[in-house]
Amino acid sequence: MKSSIAGILFLGITTWVNAQPSGGAKPVVPAPPKQAPVPADVAWHDVTTWGVEGRGWADQERARWFDRFPAKAEGKVPPAVWGLSRDSSGMMARFRTDATAIYARYKLSKANLAMPHMPATGVSGLDLYARDERGKWRWVFVTKPDKQSMEVAIITDLAPGEREYAAYLPLYNGVDSLEIGVPPGAKFEALAPRDKKPIVFYGTSITHGACASRPGMVHTAILGRRFDRPVINLGFSGNGRMDASVGELMCEIDAAAFVIDCLPNMDAKAVAERAVPLVKQLRAARPDAAIVLVEDRPFTNSWIRPSRQEFHAANHAALKRAFEELKEAGVPRLYYLFGDNLLGDDAEGATDASHPNDLGFMRQADAFEPVLRAALGMR
Repeated sequence: MKSSIAGILFLGITTWVNAQPSGGAKPVVPAPPKQAPVPADVAWHDVTTWGVEGRGWADQERARWFDRFPAKAEGKVPPAVWGLSRDSSGMMARFRTDATAIYARYKLSKANLAMPHMPATGVSGLDLYARDERGKWRWVFVTKPDKQSMEVAIITDLAPGEREYAAYLPLYNGVDSLEIGVPPGAKFEALAPRDKKPIVFYGTSITHGACASRPGMVHTAILGRRFDRPVINLGFSGNGRMDASVGELMCEIDAAAFVIDCLPNMDAKAVAERAVPLVKQLRAARPDAAIVLVEDRPFTNSWIRPSRQEFHAANHAALKRAFEELKEAGVPRLYYLFGDNLLGDDAEGATDASHPNDLGFMRQADAFEPVLRAALGMR
């Protein structure tokens, strides 16, 4: 037995040694696969001519068409919030086509296409979904941006048939222009944003989309597909703090529900000071909209870091007190989402202990769904 094991080890070591480059040569790294070329005769369609979902205040002047806030927000909301609002997180363009290939031509506003803990597909990618024969949204493909101006085939060799598609815009980059392309002769129908009341999510970098691998994997997008309803993403990385100025803008939206998910950027003192006023501000302006208060998720490594446990416990207690105060005051249609299991209980749901990975976002959507179903009056 010992000689057999030794022989296996020797064979493995010999194979590994023989596989190494000789003479100090560097190992050959295979080149990334080339993206399919874009034909010269593609028929291009400018998304701004029919609009995107997730773009609130659509009838108001914009500094840039794909900004999340209207131009009037500059100088009213904190400067960091204004800057982050220029990312296109949560926006989604819908169209119908029988094309067997779909192309995109878009220009990004920022040269930084990725982050150390989040890939370019999520930060700057265009993420394509389609409805299958049962009407269910299913993923198709995502662009892999390597420069600010992209002209690329999102997908080719599609099965024949006419389908509805949805293209989710970048999470942590802005968009200066966006066109969808199909081969000449293919049918193309632009689908205007639906007039259903949206779900408005106000939160932190997690709501913003960190660290989804692609735009369609954020819990806000997942829930939008599950409820088949528009969503508006007001996540501001590091700056979701229940600001009254943001609340004032939110009051202008005729929403089905407002989801307040700001605790990761706040401490217990700030929660105690701001939660009740924000809810009352929204309720006064929108008496029929549901309002959901969300606890922050524990850091996935907080089981071994007691200081993090203390922080979350204090935040949760402050939000619970605010919720009870509001209920005692008779505020209607108010809902509460506990945070302890938003990312699961196995410590595998985050990229860096704080921000969800794709598994964490799916778990978070699963936790949000029953509370939102109750808030929206759905079974």
